[in-house]
Amino acid sequence: MLVETNPLHPEPRKIRRAVDALLAGEVIAYPTDTVYGLGCDIQNRKAIDKLYMIKGMDRSHPLAFICPDLSEIARYAIVDNQVYRVLRRFLPGPYCFVLEATREVPRILQTKRKTIGIRVPNHAVTAAVVGELGRPILSTTAQRSGADPHVDARELDDDFKGLGLVIDAGAGGSIPTTVIDLTVQPPAIIREGAGSIDDFVDEAPRSLRGMRDAMRQLKEDLRD
Repeated sequence: MLVETNPLHPEPRKIRRAVDALLAGEVIAYPTDTVYGLGCDIQNRKAIDKLYMIKGMDRSHPLAFICPDLSEIARYAIVDNQVYRVLRRFLPGPYCFVLEATREVPRILQTKRKTIGIRVPNHAVTAAVVGELGRPILSTTAQRSGADPHVDARELDDDFKGLGLVIDAGAGGSIPTTVIDLTVQPPAIIREGAGSIDDFVDEAPRSLRGMRDAMRQLKEDLRD
């Protein structure tokens, strides 16, 4: 089912339809500040199983929590002062930060390292859905392995069979979220995406910074 909504001012009744689908154990597709995502209720075991099945993922593949704001993150992740400063600076935004999980995170959703990915997208529709639900959405990108993300929400129903609802808020992005692990020092860049990594690379050892500068210079030389 495709539900079109205003990307900046989503209609409350349409947000409610998405939340009702989540509460009914459905998997939905929804817009973010990067690419479209697939998500379900973190408290529904059958919905989690369905999400993995629809995406065609191995159960070892980690997923992220979509939180409405920074205040909700501390319930599911351990946030010390240093981590909080990073989160406050870069969220909402196109980042997923890997943090240590608290006991509030269901064991089946934790990695072997007992970590969890946290997202706060800068998108009105996502914020409205999560806010109305009252807890995070378990999320993954609406993208097949090795394929480009779907920019057109109408293509999602065809590619991901079994979705309960697709929120169409216009064209999505084509570059996924940047994923950064904050449980190690210096922070580890798991995936470079829409969010800049420059601030995190600058915190890395000098040898890594020098190697990155050298690679940039090499690319410029090859273009000349």
